[in-house]
Amino acid sequence: MNAAARPATAHAPLVLVVDDEPAQRALLSYNLEAAGFRVATAADGEEALLVAAEDPPDVVLLDWMLPRLSGIEVCRQLKARPGGRDTAVIMVSARSEETDRVRGLDTGADDYVTKPYSVNELLARIKAKLRRVRPAASGLVLESGDIRLDADAHKVFRAGQELHLGPTEFRLLTAFLERPGRVWSREALLDRVWGRDIYVDSRTVDVHIGRLRKALGARGGADPIRTVRGAGYALG
Repeated sequence: MNAAARPATAHAPLVLVVDDEPAQRALLSYNLEAAGFRVATAADGEEALLVAAEDPPDVVLLDWMLPRLSGIEVCRQLKARPGGRDTAVIMVSARSEETDRVRGLDTGADDYVTKPYSVNELLARIKAKLRRVRPAASGLVLESGDIRLDADAHKVFRAGQELHLGPTEFRLLTAFLERPGRVWSREALLDRVWGRDIYVDSRTVDVHIGRLRKALGARGGADPIRTVRGAGYALG
């Protein structure tokens, strides 16, 4: 096991561990939490789909041989859901034949790891997939038009000039920049920015969107946030 855990924040990437072996779930959960991730677990395929529906994970570590519903079928259903492409699925299996790897990847898995595996290698693969589904969580610089967000430095620039955003507005802009063009409903923004465990009225989203718009326009430039009537908000 790795070094002592550092507590995950409410906005840390969520990893869903799906494995019918309690020891494997415990080992992976410990190391993921030590690396700063939030962790959810499931012991069978049906439970995995229920957990993922309640709180969509950023990454799923998915065993192939599961009770009730196979990992292959779980992967297929996860990827078929709205927004399924935003979840990275890493198959973790003792099945090491090339045909098994091909089948897993053809089903929609983003990666395939065979048991036994190195925990450090698995963590590296998770971080690599996060660079696609949650680039800010990997410390990458996000850009769209003349807006630039440096996640590590916690700074935002527009047309080369630094802007000053509150923490909530920073998280809102991060969500928009991770998915430029995506229309975010108020409920989706509440889940991503505030977290599912915190009750906030949906009208609060409108207040903070207004503040974000004001901050982005503080030094000139058109409003980059588009209101989609009856649906929500989008960047660009």
